[in-house]
Amino acid sequence: MSVGLVALPRSYRTADAVTALGDFIARSDLSPGEKLPSEREIMEALGVGRSTVREAVRQLQALGVVQTRKGVGTFLLTRVSGKTVHLPLHLETGELRDALLQTLEVRRGLEAEASALAATRATASDLERMRQTLEEMERVHLERGTAGREDLAFHLTIYDASRNPLFRQLLEQIREAFEHFFEKPFDRPDFARRSFPFHRELFDAISAGDAETARGKTLAILDIVEEDIKDMSR
Repeated sequence: MSVGLVALPRSYRTADAVTALGDFIARSDLSPGEKLPSEREIMEALGVGRSTVREAVRQLQALGVVQTRKGVGTFLLTRVSGKTVHLPLHLETGELRDALLQTLEVRRGLEAEASALAATRATASDLERMRQTLEEMERVHLERGTAGREDLAFHLTIYDASRNPLFRQLLEQIREAFEHFFEKPFDRPDFARRSFPFHRELFDAISAGDAETARGKTLAILDIVEEDIKDMSR
């Protein structure tokens, strides 16, 4: 393709598509404000599906690199390279238990503070998005017994409501390192199931502007996750 992108092997994931786009931006003459190749051009050039391209663009958008305008296209906000678009994060995945506990330590610091800030900064539109994602998470959880992706969507709305873009940017940077663990850790669909009622209580605390309760409910959720990691990995 003339857009200057090189096809990716099938085994590459979203992180590699983000890196490829970062390298393309570094090599190209694009300046902030100019339009990136179309979604279809990127799909064909990288040899990946639409969902991979959309996820890669979404991550770049969350990192403040690009801006997508519905019906118009994706535009560059700041120049990056494949090396600078990612933090060099890596987990040794030989022991699932240890990797999950390591990520939990990071999540405690990020999510507890983000929840507390959301309680003091959330707007009415933030709370409405939060409510919608919570209800979808609860619906899927009741239907399937688990709701990993919906749970993530709910927590992303809390990050956004904190009004500090670094929270979401940090999550986007580290998520690729461990996201595959959260689908069905230890082959147990009931992983962290006991934490789901606390999500409604967390939402209620944020809605009430109660920062300390929001922080406490977040830590309660993560305490259950830690208990399940330890119990299920025996």
